Amino acid sequence: MGEQVFFGKLKGLGTSKEVFEFLSSVEMMSDSMASAALQRISEVEVDDRGLKDSDVFRALCFQFEYEASKLSNTGLLSALQALIKLRVDPRGSLIAKLLSEGQERLGKGQLTTENLCDFGEALLELEGPTSVILEQILSHLQEKDIAKCGPSEVVAVYRMLQRSAGEGKQYQDLLNRVNHVTLTIASQLSPRFLSTVLNSLVVLRQTQAVSLVIALCKHSVKHVPCFTDDELVSVLEAFLYFGHRQQVFTEALEMHVPKSLRAMRPEAVSTLMKYCCQKRILSKPILDAVAEVLSSGADGFTTEQIAQCLVPFGTLNYLPPSAPLLFGKLEGVLRTRFGQFRPHTLLNLLHSCVLAQRYPVNFLGKIFNPYFLQQLQAQPPGLDRFVTSQLTQIFLTATLECPFYEGPKLLPKYQVKSFQPGSSLDVHLLNRVKTGLLYLLKKRIYFASEVSTPYFYTVDIEIKLDEEGFVLPAAQCEEVHRRLALCIDGQNRFCVNSHHLLGEEAIKQRHLKLLGYKVVQIPFFEIETLNNCRKMATYLRKKIFPHAYGLRC
Repeated sequence: MGEQVFFGKLKGLGTSKEVFEFLSSVEMMSDSMASAALQRISEVEVDDRGLKDSDVFRALCFQFEYEASKLSNTGLLSALQALIKLRVDPRGSLIAKLLSEGQERLGKGQLTTENLCDFGEALLELEGPTSVILEQILSHLQEKDIAKCGPSEVVAVYRMLQRSAGEGKQYQDLLNRVNHVTLTIASQLSPRFLSTVLNSLVVLRQTQAVSLVIALCKHSVKHVPCFTDDELVSVLEAFLYFGHRQQVFTEALEMHVPKSLRAMRPEAVSTLMKYCCQKRILSKPILDAVAEVLSSGADGFTTEQIAQCLVPFGTLNYLPPSAPLLFGKLEGVLRTRFGQFRPHTLLNLLHSCVLAQRYPVNFLGKIFNPYFLQQLQAQPPGLDRFVTSQLTQIFLTATLECPFYEGPKLLPKYQVKSFQPGSSLDVHLLNRVKTGLLYLLKKRIYFASEVSTPYFYTVDIEIKLDEEGFVLPAAQCEEVHRRLALCIDGQNRFCVNSHHLLGEEAIKQRHLKLLGYKVVQIPFFEIETLNNCRKMATYLRKKIFPHAYGLRC
């Protein structure tokens, strides 16, 4: 039987039993035919029970073991890959013989680029990244022309290079070349190959491969419905590592995730929420779907995963329609699994609840307890300024928004003097507003910028008024009847591509109002088109003094 006829018939067989029956009718097989038969068996075999009693399979193995030196490179390595996939004993004489033959040919320089990639892939499956032969393969690959490598070879090179991640820049030249090749074939990568390459780029810290990362992220959009949970996690982690975000990718997630979320593993769900949180993506379809899943099935999630899924609701300042059920479920989880939460994870979770105006009053006494604070201190990052800012903000919220709370207080030694801002002030926007105010109020003495208050917050711009509504000098402390807090909200204080304030800024403005300030929000989208002082001054007059204003000189 000719090889092409053999390959065609082999491809149409759907079970290992059919393959064995077909092979029994073939009088002679070349090594490539035998390797193809093994490959087909490895593709259709569900478990290895059918292999143990097959005379045909034993005959194939016998042929490979005792004629290994006569096999072509392709036949040898294809057989090795198939036998590994079929879970043949890796310590048996057959695998040992094929490995020995492969290593001998490697040492003689007889393996092509494709052979080297196949050999490396087989070793990764068999021995993992600790295989000593991998380093020899990589050394040979450095001398090869890899410009014509296809997707499977490229992925094999990346997987081998991951082993060298901690060995400095020994293989950086090879990595640069494979990055260039991958850029040209990015559109041809399957979902599995694409996610593998992105994961490798993260492990290998290829932050300079910007063009490749952008191309892979672009092509990942079409694969969103096809990604497995593990593949999606790898892609999202790569987006986070490289600081990349694409609106079309978010839209693809919004179309696919709500329909498939209940079938997704908790790790994939929590990574997806971490991605939305860190990228400031207020995706209501995704957040609503996750809220429904958690409301009905939080028991399948670890405490870390529960926190990762819930923190974004506070960070993004969003309550889903199922919020009562969601936070009721959370309270039940906290009652039954409180001790399972790591201290810093628990603090992040409760702080997020405060941002979302869901007050964990039943648990405040536990986190203000000296024993819990000692636990925070004992684990990294300890009681640094960020952690103490969270504690102080929770305490301030209890004081201002939960006057009925009568439990333990946060001791002064754990309180900060001023909050570490969650999002930095847009200095360019601040200067434009200050220029407009100077044009409006005529003198710089009538307003102050970046003012620290006794209430932990820093006000972007403060203006003081007397009882009659006249503007007072900023340095004056007597006769102050009202204080105006101008919040200069740049794009980084909003969810991305929206006019929706983030939780950190929303709670600040809410608390300033409760502390007696008149809060005047100056969002970027209202002033970005005001291109001269006169227009800015007119806008500020209407915004700050909608009725009248005066100056006391």
